[in-house]
Amino acid sequence: MATVAGQEERVELAIEGMTCASCATRIEKRLNRLDGVAASVSYASEHAAVAFDPTQVGLDDLIRAVEAAGYHAALPEDVPDGNPARPYRRRLGVAAVLTVPLVLFAWVGATRLPGWEYMSLALATPIVFYSGWPFHRAAVANARHLAATMDTLISVGTLAAWTWSTVVLLGGLAAGVYFDTAGAITTLILLGRYLEASAKRRSGEAIRALVELGAKHARVLRDGVEVDVPVELLTVGEQFVVRPGEKVATDGTIVSGISAVDRSLLTGESVPVEVGPGDDVVGASVNVSGRLVVRATKVGEATALAQIARLVSDAQVGKAPVQRLADRASAVFVPFVIGISLLTLAGWLAAGATATAAFTAAVAVIVVACPCALGLATPTALLVGTGRGAQLGIVIKGPEVLERTRRVTTIVLDKTGTVTCGKMTVAAIVPTDGVSEEDLLRLTAGVEDASEHPIARAIAAYGRDRLGMLPRAEHFSARAGLGIEAVVDGHAVVVGRLAVLADWGIPPLEQLAAEAERLESAAMTVVAVASDGELLGLVALSDRVKSTSRQAISELRALGLAPVLLSGDNEQTAKIVAADVGIDRVLANVLPGEKAAEVARLQAAGEVVAMVGDGVNDAPALAQADLGLAIGTGSDVAIEASDITLVSGDLRATADAIRLSRQTLRVIKGNLFWAFAYNVAAIPLAVAGLVDPILAAGTMAFSSVFVVANSLRLRHFQPLRTTA
Repeated sequence: MATVAGQEERVELAIEGMTCASCATRIEKRLNRLDGVAASVSYASEHAAVAFDPTQVGLDDLIRAVEAAGYHAALPEDVPDGNPARPYRRRLGVAAVLTVPLVLFAWVGATRLPGWEYMSLALATPIVFYSGWPFHRAAVANARHLAATMDTLISVGTLAAWTWSTVVLLGGLAAGVYFDTAGAITTLILLGRYLEASAKRRSGEAIRALVELGAKHARVLRDGVEVDVPVELLTVGEQFVVRPGEKVATDGTIVSGISAVDRSLLTGESVPVEVGPGDDVVGASVNVSGRLVVRATKVGEATALAQIARLVSDAQVGKAPVQRLADRASAVFVPFVIGISLLTLAGWLAAGATATAAFTAAVAVIVVACPCALGLATPTALLVGTGRGAQLGIVIKGPEVLERTRRVTTIVLDKTGTVTCGKMTVAAIVPTDGVSEEDLLRLTAGVEDASEHPIARAIAAYGRDRLGMLPRAEHFSARAGLGIEAVVDGHAVVVGRLAVLADWGIPPLEQLAAEAERLESAAMTVVAVASDGELLGLVALSDRVKSTSRQAISELRALGLAPVLLSGDNEQTAKIVAADVGIDRVLANVLPGEKAAEVARLQAAGEVVAMVGDGVNDAPALAQADLGLAIGTGSDVAIEASDITLVSGDLRATADAIRLSRQTLRVIKGNLFWAFAYNVAAIPLAVAGLVDPILAAGTMAFSSVFVVANSLRLRHFQPLRTTA
């Protein structure tokens, strides 16, 4: 695959005209020959994912390359969303109606119907040349490019049977005719294509439904008046109204109103979430009860829904290593089969067989072979598996992720925001003698108001609720994992962990140390506050464990994974939370910059590590892990660094994601086994003359339908989530 420069652009192309896996392989090779292009083409989704260097190649060059290969390419939005099975429907109907009497003539005509051969010719001709026209047209187009695909095999097989029979009939030769074979092959393969196209469309229904979830209009507030505008015209910062029963137009923050929001279509969560002023809402979620006024924070391609759709779409055109083996086999499959067919014809004739027997075996070889099953084995399972995941709020970023879920032995869970709710609340304020609680809170909240850390936001919010306006912090600076400092009201204020305030030259107080230990024993997070070099007191915060975390840990253990809790808190606090949810192993006092190193240490000890986190400081650890899972309620940076995104904050989705990934991988391997085994068994049987051409056509069509139908079983995957 070509190397793409750092300033790459990405585009997705809808490909028209592909009829088998060999087509996808040809297009992919043609695109990858272009300088600065790396492309992956999926026959199942009929899309190409292309990364390219815009300084070397443009969109027009990509489209021309596809068309030079004999196919058509366009941006997905420029292609009408039709039913891919529709083009086969009328031709299949004609073929089916004519094939029934054609086959009956072949069975009983020789003894009861004079001239049945001529009637068979009249019936077979429209079947072969009208109903089978898509195969012949594709074969000719491929021949112009010196290529052969599945259509080449079908076209050659049916035309050979029809031509042989016509020559025998009109030439008065003493040999059998195969009009019924030509007609039945065409009908059966058309039926297979129709069923395959219908099943492929069902396999992609989940992602299409996801894209269509979004609201089409928004009630924007302009000068206090509600104005109905298309959602595409909504801009960041505008306020819009969401009435009960309506969809939230785009991602935003609630300005006013209290309601419950149903996010099940995005996250798979069945219970609506209570929301109020200051809470974030996601576009496409449904307002259940009260009237809400929301300020738009993300629009268009930046919304959560658009990002999920993009990630799932990218995953569906990606290829696992095992699929690339199948692609290589498909690339040489058709020429190989044609060669085997010619050798079969020659071999039977050399062995003294009749021309009829030799011809029958050669046609059976051509018709029975099926590279399509190989090409569909991975992408159809990936389409259905990732689509089902999207319905459940699980975004699997690529096929290579599936293999990693099978090998994982240890799962590391970040505490705050993953195992716990991540919403810290001030639980206690402990000032030293001579310091009022109000003064301690004012200075602490003033400093923390300048920070984005969850603890800082909680203290600042609590301070505003109690004191109103907070003093402004100046000369703010932070030391990762240790604390922050700033000047507030002319005082040099430091806020951080009590054990490390000595780094600022601030001596500890035994009284506060004992109180901090007591608070930490109650699973609270404690920060110390100093001003002008003297301790002023402590602020303690608590973070509630998610109600579903214990069940999630139990499910992860059932999958054979050993859970590890990772926390920046002191060991006592972390162990209390771990014991509450059923985790035995704890890594505490871990600074944000050390999380990736802790994961690396586990890997160095021979463990295959999955990491679950939600914050910006989790991103390096998510990238370091063998498998990274980001809680979707967390930061964009964490989501980008992960392999799987869990749109909901429910930790049980972690176990569901791993189960779904493993099940998808099992289906892929089952599909590939069937596809390889079918061809390995069917071709030799046809060479030996043990497979009739009509039976060959039926089994060939069934092989592709079987692979797609097997993949569709993933649509019924059910999460283990129950009411906690």
